[in-house]
Amino acid sequence: MAKEKGRKLVAQNRKARHDYHIHDTYEAGIVLGGTEVKSLREGKASLIDAFATVDDGEVWLRSAHIPEYTHGTWTNHTARRTRKLLLNRREISRIQRELASNGMTLIPLSLYFMNGYAKVELAVASGKREYDKRQTIAERDARRDTERALAARNRGE
Repeated sequence: MAKEKGRKLVAQNRKARHDYHIHDTYEAGIVLGGTEVKSLREGKASLIDAFATVDDGEVWLRSAHIPEYTHGTWTNHTARRTRKLLLNRREISRIQRELASNGMTLIPLSLYFMNGYAKVELAVASGKREYDKRQTIAERDARRDTERALAARNRGE
């Protein structure tokens, strides 16, 4: 079978960009078992409530839900197990420095296949306040209104 090319999105944490200010993003590989990969290739995964931590110089993905493979046997994986993420040492130390500052957290933004390998896009982020969320919504609505007005003007209405 030919090797996959490009990026195939499996799961996305849409609410993360609404709830957090994104500062830096990183691409990390994931250590997975065989049935986990098969379940991901079926497009089944959820990053809701998922987060990452740095413990003893290693990065771990926690609470990510990859459901059990439907055709799996007794060797099937558990759905919400902790999974190791693969980053180089410089990236891990940079993430640790950023997380040391107050109010920063490490969240997964998306889970995808890149050229056949499972990857996670991680972000160092800080939580938004309620008024920040309202401001973001207001900016998005204003941008949408201006785009509609420009489109109507270009159509000659």
